[in-house]
Amino acid sequence: MIIQVEPWIDNSELEQLTRVVKSTYVTEAKLTQEFENLTKNLTKSKHAITMCNGTMALFSALKVLNIGYGDEVIVPDMTFIATSNSVIMSGAKPIFCDIYENTFCIDLESAEKKITNKTKAIIPVHIYGQSADMEKVLKFAKNHNLKIIEDAAQGVGVKFNDKHVGTFGDIGILSYYGNKIITCGEGGMILTDDDELAKKCYRLKNHGRDSKGTFKHYSIGYNFSFTEMQAAVGIAQMKKFPKILEIKKKIHDTYLSELSDIPDFIPAYIDSRTKPVFWFTSFLTKRANELAEYLLKNEIQTRKFFYPLHLQPCYQDSDFVGEFKNNEFPNSTSIYNMGISLPSSYSLKQKDQYRVICQIMKFYENRN
Repeated sequence: MIIQVEPWIDNSELEQLTRVVKSTYVTEAKLTQEFENLTKNLTKSKHAITMCNGTMALFSALKVLNIGYGDEVIVPDMTFIATSNSVIMSGAKPIFCDIYENTFCIDLESAEKKITNKTKAIIPVHIYGQSADMEKVLKFAKNHNLKIIEDAAQGVGVKFNDKHVGTFGDIGILSYYGNKIITCGEGGMILTDDDELAKKCYRLKNHGRDSKGTFKHYSIGYNFSFTEMQAAVGIAQMKKFPKILEIKKKIHDTYLSELSDIPDFIPAYIDSRTKPVFWFTSFLTKRANELAEYLLKNEIQTRKFFYPLHLQPCYQDSDFVGEFKNNEFPNSTSIYNMGISLPSSYSLKQKDQYRVICQIMKFYENRN
């Protein structure tokens, strides 16, 4: 079986983990600070604050911006469900809007129709290694006096107009889940240039304290701590990051060049202002489901796009989300039905990639 995506784990992670074992410090010590500093160097963010995972990073961002009960937050209809669930967890309501059919990112013309006097924030999602149009998002948020929380869970290394995603708005978040372009197994990161917001984020994740080992709690807080084991894996991954990007781009470019003659197999569009990371290499085709089934029978794993939020079973007739009509999201529905992500692991061997390419060609030859 050719796996669609898997992390690159080797002895370099083991070497960093050995540092943890020798130190005997396992929760947010020297390696965590080192990982945060590596992230600040990459993103040029003033503050980088580790969180146990990306979902809690989103929740924390909402809470420190005082978003909660009675508030509404605009969320693109095609994203991983953590984006909207974190809004629900904060007490606010996610309000779904459509996406642009070319970039798959938030459609601000659709979002404009969802503005009410309860709207307090917008969450642009930088999806599949592509950036949302942050020029438009910044202007939109300013016009409507909205806070911006960037969901850059899939955006480590992505830049828009030469600026790292997650650093445009009030707060941005990154994720290091097991299938991300770099991983800590689990983990998230808060990015912000605002000293006060950074302080509040740290307090929120540390039981309302400004430092560990004390028992004065200045605000209500929780335990969203990172671990030294996560940091160890993250440090090793960050050191490999340039090589990961290089190989992922090579995989992407090979797919595009070899499959360019298939009419019904359109590569995902990349905005010219974006410096992407090719977390996945994705295409649009009217035969996405049929192709995925065919490839699976030939021991090739693919992945569908994120299921649109307005179709999620848990949101049907739910008071937790804003009201919507199913016909409001033509782009996210169409793109979901047509989207397919091909195998794109760092470890994908050239012979295996050409096996994928040959099977795709064979699929279309038999159906034309």
